[in-house]
Amino acid sequence: MQTTKIILGLGILISLFSCGPSAEEKMKMVTANDSTSNAFISSTAAVENKKDSLHKFIRTADLKFKVKSVINSTYNIEDITNRNNGFVTYTNLSSNIDHVTNTAISADSSLETTYYTVSNSITLRVPNTKLDTTLKEISKNIDYLDFRIVKADDVSLQLLSNNLTQKRSAKNEKRLANAIDNRGKKLNETTIAEEVLLSKQEQADVAKISNLSLIDQINFSTINISIYQRQTIKRELISNDKNIDEYEPSFGSKILDSLKFGWNILETFLVFLIKLWGLLLFGLVAYILYRKFGRNFKKEHKK
Repeated sequence: MQTTKIILGLGILISLFSCGPSAEEKMKMVTANDSTSNAFISSTAAVENKKDSLHKFIRTADLKFKVKSVINSTYNIEDITNRNNGFVTYTNLSSNIDHVTNTAISADSSLETTYYTVSNSITLRVPNTKLDTTLKEISKNIDYLDFRIVKADDVSLQLLSNNLTQKRSAKNEKRLANAIDNRGKKLNETTIAEEVLLSKQEQADVAKISNLSLIDQINFSTINISIYQRQTIKRELISNDKNIDEYEPSFGSKILDSLKFGWNILETFLVFLIKLWGLLLFGLVAYILYRKFGRNFKKEHKK
């Protein structure tokens, strides 16, 4: 009978353990969670298509999310940026005070409690080929995602327009230069032609600088990140001037002070009497003489 119970108990334990997830299944669950976190951040808009040679994209990403520690995540994001051959162009780490409370805990002390939130705004740039990789690595810092915006703006037509502008300006410059050299004999005509030539050169410069800016934005993607953490509490013991009352000695101290005061009066009185020792001596002598001779004088006067 006991053997049967033992076998049944072992069977139940084996069935319970077999129902739980295996180590391999647990690893799959962790991997699935990580892939889900990356999926929130990753986007096809962040991936460069090497087969597409017609379109030129400026890729940008805007993120806002909650982290466990803003300082630690800031360092981690900066390290990720460096590993992917990027650079940080802006960071603003700050603590914003939400509210402050003061609680009196004694006659002269208060407990100041400060509720504040630490946040940071970061702007970084990475090679366009590393944008997706960078976003996936940054996603490991996310505790709660507020939003993720990834954009890919096609600027191929704008690049073409700037190139055409430069070509037209170059042709006009050449023609104007030849006209000035060959037919610009009058000063007025030469001045006007020079101003037109200068305007054409400025247009060509603007188009060239615009193209350089676009190419830079194409080659290096911009990521704007806003991170924050859970509200933090800071407590500090401070002095409380409002609740400080005027000092009042205890009853025992008052009695002791009264005894001292009375003794001081007695000392002063005794010193005063000693200063009058001459008068006291004269009065004592006069009293003795009166007692001795005064009565005899009264008796003789009555007879």
